Amino acid sequence: MAEHELNKSPLRCFNTSIFVNQAGYLPNSKKIATITSSAKSFCVIDENGNKIFTGDTTYFGKDKYSQDSVYFADFSKVTECGRYRIELDNGDKSLSFEISDKVYDKTLYDLIRAFYFLRCGCELKEENAGEYTHPECHTSKAVLWDDHSQELDVSGGWHDAGDYGRYVTAACCALSHLLYACKLFPDVLDKLQLNIPESGNATPDMLNECRYELEWMLKMQRNDGGVYHKVTTALHAPFIMPQDDKEQLYVFSVSSIATADLSAICALASGIYKKYDEEFAQKLYKASMSAYSWLEANPNFVEFRNPNGNNTGPYWESDDTDNRFWASCEMFSLTGDIKYHDDIKRLISKEFSLSDLGYGSVGGFGSMAYLFSGKENLDDEISSAMKSAIRSKAQQLRDYSDNCGYRVAMTELDYCWGSNMILMKQGMNFALADIISNDNNYYSYACSQFDYLLGVNATGYSYVSGTGDFCVNYPHLRPAHADGIERCMPGMVSGGPNRRPCPNDMEVTGFGSDVPPMKSFMDDVGCYSLNEITIYWNSPTVFTLCYILSNK
Repeated sequence: MAEHELNKSPLRCFNTSIFVNQAGYLPNSKKIATITSSAKSFCVIDENGNKIFTGDTTYFGKDKYSQDSVYFADFSKVTECGRYRIELDNGDKSLSFEISDKVYDKTLYDLIRAFYFLRCGCELKEENAGEYTHPECHTSKAVLWDDHSQELDVSGGWHDAGDYGRYVTAACCALSHLLYACKLFPDVLDKLQLNIPESGNATPDMLNECRYELEWMLKMQRNDGGVYHKVTTALHAPFIMPQDDKEQLYVFSVSSIATADLSAICALASGIYKKYDEEFAQKLYKASMSAYSWLEANPNFVEFRNPNGNNTGPYWESDDTDNRFWASCEMFSLTGDIKYHDDIKRLISKEFSLSDLGYGSVGGFGSMAYLFSGKENLDDEISSAMKSAIRSKAQQLRDYSDNCGYRVAMTELDYCWGSNMILMKQGMNFALADIISNDNNYYSYACSQFDYLLGVNATGYSYVSGTGDFCVNYPHLRPAHADGIERCMPGMVSGGPNRRPCPNDMEVTGFGSDVPPMKSFMDDVGCYSLNEITIYWNSPTVFTLCYILSNK
């Protein structure tokens, strides 16, 4: 692919002062455009040029993280399906958008299909991948970093991010988002067909895709139950296609966080897959039990740090308490065995978050496992602590959203590497608060996070490739750059604005230190701290969208 011409100041890359969700809106959802000009009124115009709604703008004030003076245009009363745009009394026009019950169908399809495009170890064929084909990759035997005489077959799984590494803790995080989406929103996912090689069997395609990652993860477990932390080359590959990455693969040492996370995710998956494949569910159960036994035999934190000579993602943590807690909760949810409940009671007294839902802080997954276990006579004190943590977080996020001109639940610190992951985890928290409280007031807040992702933000970008007329197209993703195809494969979630880009990205963008956090973004392949993709940025986006669709 020829290098695209760099735009050195893409704070706003198209000429509009009206920011809308470029995918569109569900008929009965709240519909609010953010406006950065001082227009007093607006109208909604259909595709035939007819004015079907007029209204006055509402002044919000100066938005802190974009430094924009912001007005709102509320057109929630427009519910008839169709394609529309907004026009202000000063003549400014928005991009077009759709109102429909099916407005997110393609976006959901693309978001989940993105995992197929990231498959490692197999050929992507034209009948499934369209133009984004490539031969099988990374199928050679790996060796242990500390003992090159030991060879292992660890083929399969998903490429984690813009690079070709595969990391257990990141994979478990992504799988948790996806599997809980399957568990909580079967009405959205059970019949969704994804045109993947396994389509048409008796298993929902979302679970077919997750199984591809789970099968790889099982290969990362030692006979004693311990789980290797990651498999990568020594150094990041250059921007080449995956089949051209021929460097030696290395499997890195066992860590307690990888082992605990695998125990947790295999327990969760075992309960879900039992309905479809008893043999596979039993295999997952045994892997979970084996990993848990390893944790019991190794009660102290077994840390992972990159060894000298390795620069791929470390995914290190300074403690494993929340990981062990998650494993205990999932094992209790699966088995009901009191011994796991005793471990939950012991671990919950320690200091960690019961609402976090990311790869570096997994306590919220433990809360989900416990609260959605279906077990009777749960410990009231434990349940209350978990629900309180989730509600408290959601209430705090609601305040953030109410005080933002783009209605997004973010603080300045949240504009970091992967800010859109944080955004979508906020969406998940609103969803969970709704589910545990039966309070659908949180629904509109989850929707507003999604509005931001798809265009109601200070750059105007839709941060999902292939969704909207002005969407990201040049992510930091090796095959998207090396495949010679101008259009990026759809469904990739960009990392998004970062208030502190890495030095290389500062040089590429030309940004100074005065760029507002929400505007510190460039759609450029070279900007990994702004525009990388990862499996665990797509996964909370899938969960949040499934919640929105399940409650529409």
